[in-house]
Amino acid sequence: MKKVLIIQTAYIGDVILTTSLIEKLHSCFPDASIDFLLRKRNDEILQKHPFLNEMLVWDKRKNKLKNLWHIFLKIRRHKYDVVINVQRYGATGFLTAFSGAKQRIGFDKNPFSFLFSQKIAHTLKAKANYTHEIERNHKLIEGLTDKNLLKPRLYPDDNDKVVVNSYITPPYICISPASVWFTKEFPQSKWVEFLEKIDFNLKIYFLGGANDYKCAEDIKKKTCFNQHLSLINLCGRLSLLQSAYLMQHAQMNFVNDSAPLHLCSAMNAPVTAIFCATVPAFGFGPLSDISYIIENTENLPCRPCNNHGKKFCPEHHFNCAHKIDVNILINILKKSFNND
Repeated sequence: MKKVLIIQTAYIGDVILTTSLIEKLHSCFPDASIDFLLRKRNDEILQKHPFLNEMLVWDKRKNKLKNLWHIFLKIRRHKYDVVINVQRYGATGFLTAFSGAKQRIGFDKNPFSFLFSQKIAHTLKAKANYTHEIERNHKLIEGLTDKNLLKPRLYPDDNDKVVVNSYITPPYICISPASVWFTKEFPQSKWVEFLEKIDFNLKIYFLGGANDYKCAEDIKKKTCFNQHLSLINLCGRLSLLQSAYLMQHAQMNFVNDSAPLHLCSAMNAPVTAIFCATVPAFGFGPLSDISYIIENTENLPCRPCNNHGKKFCPEHHFNCAHKIDVNILINILKKSFNND
């Protein structure tokens, strides 16, 4: 096997988890040329990956179908030996089916899977036995490699470290308060309640994209009575790899079921993941050696309402988030310091 293409054009968290396949393929085929197809704006996370030969970037936001056709022609010209499609949607299924590769591997739920040389069963159920996403993805290459899993991994370079080193002044924690989906997002009022209960001196970095800046700023303004805290809003100021490096050295990272959770997994950073409307059984829980999961333990008949999250709570109460006791977060925070 000389040339391999991995396809994952979904959200950034999905790309991060798919890096486990890069790790595994490189470990088994160190001389193979590995390319990766992903959506525009996600490419920064893999720009410095030492095991990738080339990134193919699909711009979905402008001239989507025209750009898809250009990507298709490029894939044909590359003459891959193996194409591995991690997604279950028609566009990437088309690219896989007609790639010209001898081995075309993907999940059976893809509408073009009948044209794949190998299709793998895909299961995503909230009440099924826990199967992590990287386990599902590794099934795609099990016939090429073996059953041993490798974790996702990211590679901040020296320039990233120079930018971040000035912030690494312990003790500090990181909070990533926002999410693309409302029902995945721990409410601002709960973050404020958590911060107000911290009774020792602590530096706190808020992390996220530029669109998350206001969310973090609102939390800062509402946390105005706790003189123990130094609150610093870094949303939009660091790249994803720089954020990942900062999180790696934090005492603890508090995140939603969102991309920052997977940044922690890829850096083996300590993490506390808060699941609101979604559930860990979907397979997107933390992989770090030090990790905690917080969720509402009540038997809510509406939870999970969706495997991705929704723009609003269908029941108009959002009890899966509002009824989480922030004292659990406080106990984990204190534990992270007592274990030093």
